[in-house]
Amino acid sequence: MFNTSLSVSEFVLHCAIKPEQRNTTTALLILIYLISFIGNLLVILIILTNHQLQSPMYIYICTLAMIDLANSTILIPKMVSIILFDLLAVAYTACLVQMYLILNVELMESVLLVLMALDRYVAVVFPLRYPSIVTSKGVCIGVTILAISAFLINTSYIIFTNELPFCQTNILPYCFCDYPTMVHIACTEDPKYLLLLSTIVITLGVVPLPLILFSYFIIVLAALRITSVEGKRKVFNTCLTHLLVVGLFYIPLMTSYILPGAGVKLSTEAYNTMVIVGNVVPPMMNPIIYSFRNKEIKSSIYKLFSGKKPSPKINNQ
Repeated sequence: MFNTSLSVSEFVLHCAIKPEQRNTTTALLILIYLISFIGNLLVILIILTNHQLQSPMYIYICTLAMIDLANSTILIPKMVSIILFDLLAVAYTACLVQMYLILNVELMESVLLVLMALDRYVAVVFPLRYPSIVTSKGVCIGVTILAISAFLINTSYIIFTNELPFCQTNILPYCFCDYPTMVHIACTEDPKYLLLLSTIVITLGVVPLPLILFSYFIIVLAALRITSVEGKRKVFNTCLTHLLVVGLFYIPLMTSYILPGAGVKLSTEAYNTMVIVGNVVPPMMNPIIYSFRNKEIKSSIYKLFSGKKPSPKINNQ
């Protein structure tokens, strides 16, 4: 039996970083955040201000940049404040908001990566039908539905968290507020709380991964039929870099959520590392992988800073 639950007005974040590692960790986080912030903001501005880039593929890239910008902003500034200034206490409501927003951006990025893989699948396998199958209007509607669905689905976490009784501690042994940690420190053994986590993660996190891998597998098969050596090289290079980002996002996050959802408690260092890698590294890498290697975006960036107008002819595929 547990003691009577207490009224929790705040949580205390215990970021387990050794004193001698604080300066290095802080500098690294700030550098990653600046690269993520500048890179993603630049991609968003370029695409929003250049009407010729507002085609399906670029709408997906712009949406990914918005999600990544939000993701890094939700996590990194708070982590830096904890490490530098020992601002460990977080109001109960603020903690729930951070948890909720992190879950939303993770879910949206997970599904968006599937949509982007399918977009490339159609563009490579059905190039002539691509403009009629994938339209800008359809992509905008799909992205809007994705965002609304993510917020509605993740509302269940807020409801369940508000039900959790806390009677022993309000200390979260990590650098951020997250759902599985709250469940583990709560005075309850009801399996429904972790079952919710496992169900959503498997359905909207694990299931999309095979779809992405299948899409790129078909793309690779299509690339093998390309007679041009340069064409094959370009497709293979694109697939490998995209799969690298997918792996950096999916593998750490899926592991960090599925194992606690199954009742396996990870060490503080292991959990912190996996969540930080899954949430912090992709937002820094995505502008480079999806945008700055793209000749149209590179051309638009150059013309933006040089004051020249973008060329009217851009290949949307």
